[in-house]
Amino acid sequence: MANGYDPRFGGARVAAGSRTEAAAYDAGLRAYMLSVYNYMASGVLLTGIVAMLFARTGWIQTLFAHDELGRISGMSALGWIVTLAPLGIVLTMSFGFQRLAAGTLQLLFWAYAFLVGLSLSTLFLAYTETSIAQAFFATAAGFAGLSLWGYTTKRDLSGFGTFLVMGLFGLIVAMLLNAFIFRSGQFSLVLSALGVLIFAGLTAYDTQKIKSIYDHVAGTEMQGKVVIMGALNLYLDFINMFLFLLRLFGSSRN
Repeated sequence: MANGYDPRFGGARVAAGSRTEAAAYDAGLRAYMLSVYNYMASGVLLTGIVAMLFARTGWIQTLFAHDELGRISGMSALGWIVTLAPLGIVLTMSFGFQRLAAGTLQLLFWAYAFLVGLSLSTLFLAYTETSIAQAFFATAAGFAGLSLWGYTTKRDLSGFGTFLVMGLFGLIVAMLLNAFIFRSGQFSLVLSALGVLIFAGLTAYDTQKIKSIYDHVAGTEMQGKVVIMGALNLYLDFINMFLFLLRLFGSSRN
């Protein structure tokens, strides 16, 4: 003891160091996930505000072409841009992830949320505002619970995610077939129910995946970029789950 060495003290220092590192890791992970959720929630908020403002003005008519009698005859050039541009942005962000700067990805994310808001403004022409609000809050509640479960569960959801992605591609094919061939209202309801289930599962899966990526990007320049892409994934899960819920339970203006 005279030389100041005691294994117990050394062990205490190691334990304290481990606790300090664990606390630092947990704090970093919380900050990382909070950034993802902040971007995602801000994107949803921007989309909602743009959709409501655009729907309550005469600007929404600029998305449509009109015949001589003023009746809607299709989409205008702006309508096609609003419809197709978001897909181009998502592809740019996905395939350009490695070379694009975090600031550029952020701008593309805001542009995407804005354009989706313009596109979703047409929902106010088809559904009552009450049913839109109900679908939104139901989605928000479901999303929060599913994302929390994905964050806290110890179960590996990677295999589950692969199954869901395959189901998503099958859903897209079925929706196209129903839109152009079958045109069945009953089948459309079934597909909407499947869509809700698929994106509910993807919410939990994507949350766990985003959390697991932190181990690989923590403290690197990639972290900021991963935050934006993670927010985009969760944003897409939220918006699609909302749309399928609205199609399933929404009240038509007609």
